[in-house]
Amino acid sequence: EVYKNFLYDLGPIVMERALEAKAEKQAASKNSAEHEYAAGRLMAFNEVISIMQQQAEGLGIPLKDLRLEGIEPDRDLL
Repeated sequence: EVYKNFLYDLGPIVMERALEAKAEKQAASKNSAEHEYAAGRLMAFNEVISIMQQQAEGLGIPLKDLRLEGIEPDRDLL
């Protein structure tokens, strides 16, 4: 039960940070150090969320149990 609660809380935390990175990337001037940093950070969150979703699906864990349903990292986080 502890692991289930951990994963239930982790999904939205990671998603929130990913969306913050996306907003920082959009707010930064193109080709600036801030833009490049935020773009790299966003790509990392894209990868983490993709892995979390793939592993959940492979293990038969519904994405809603991780609160990561409705997000497509390659569409929403690049």
